[in-house]
Amino acid sequence: MAKAAHSTGGLAFDARKRSWPAEANIFIALLLLIALFEAIGHFTVGQSMLFDFNSARDGTVLNMARIKIIVLQVAIIGIIAIGVTQVIITGGIDLSSGSVVGAAAMIAMSFAQVAEVNGNPNPKAIFLSEVDGAMVPHPLLMDLPVLIPVLVGLACGLVAGLINGMFIAYTGIPPFIATLGMMVSARGVAKWWSQGNPISFPTDSYAAISNGNLMDTLTFGLFSDTWLMRELFNGQNPAVFFLLLAVLFHVVMRRTVYGKHTYAIGSNPDAARMSGINVARHKVLVYAIAGMLAGFAAILLTSKNLTAQAGMGVMYELDAIAMAVIGGVSLSGGRGSIVGTVLGAMIFGVIISGFTYLRLDAYYQEMVKGAIIVGAVVLDQWRQRRAAAGS
Repeated sequence: MAKAAHSTGGLAFDARKRSWPAEANIFIALLLLIALFEAIGHFTVGQSMLFDFNSARDGTVLNMARIKIIVLQVAIIGIIAIGVTQVIITGGIDLSSGSVVGAAAMIAMSFAQVAEVNGNPNPKAIFLSEVDGAMVPHPLLMDLPVLIPVLVGLACGLVAGLINGMFIAYTGIPPFIATLGMMVSARGVAKWWSQGNPISFPTDSYAAISNGNLMDTLTFGLFSDTWLMRELFNGQNPAVFFLLLAVLFHVVMRRTVYGKHTYAIGSNPDAARMSGINVARHKVLVYAIAGMLAGFAAILLTSKNLTAQAGMGVMYELDAIAMAVIGGVSLSGGRGSIVGTVLGAMIFGVIISGFTYLRLDAYYQEMVKGAIIVGAVVLDQWRQRRAAAGS
């Protein structure tokens, strides 16, 4: 039977080679994973993981408490994963994002502190001045407008990302080594900043970044009484920011020159350079954006917890990479999407929540996550070999 031909120099369209988006496969995997946990839970726990048929409210049988936990668990690391996705698409890697979170958290929180706690000087104050022979919180560096600690946190991430990008782009150091060095250095900064002591007592406006009603503000209160706003987004600002950033960078990666250059560099950096793309400058930009997203994640994390500790962000970089890889981002570069990473983050969240729901110990989670990461990479390599053999 004749094939339908187009006016492309005699090339013919073969309907048998038509394929659906890779994200569809990831979404199906997510549904199958949920079904697996539901089935296991039915026989072992005797209840559903994501449904609550006995206490349905507002016309829904969903277990909104568990769904909110799943979304909140992955939101902050998911924001890091959005930046890591762009780095991996260029053919690079970023092992420093977790440590950058720790350093940015400590520094940003120190600029978000209040001068007094219950009428007494802040016992956790970082910036001190001497008054009548006593060290008290510095009056000019306390109770600052919320914009200042936010900008400080973003700047910390930006500086770390710029350093990563410049080393990689202009010295030829492999991304693994450059970001590994930043991982160690940033963690050292986090511990040095307050000599290992936690930093607490932020201003109310800083705490509201993660704990306020952001969706109510963004929608001008029009949907404040709706079920979705009340059950899913109330007090879930990190999830809201994750959603907004995912939409933003999905559009950026698919519809802008920045996105096209990112994919081109990951596919073939030499060809991209010959096409007129400033590969070095673009890599610096990609790592800078990834660093800023890590800094923003630190702001959300400290605002949610109302404290900052030097150990914050440990292993976040590996979880972010795992989300991207599970979401179909190729470690060889040139392929992947923000939508896939979001779905990968949800798979990650379902696994964590599912193991908790089945009352299995946390170390099983780590073993399964490691197996999934390796399996996703093996699957990616198999797809690449199959595509190369069929070309």
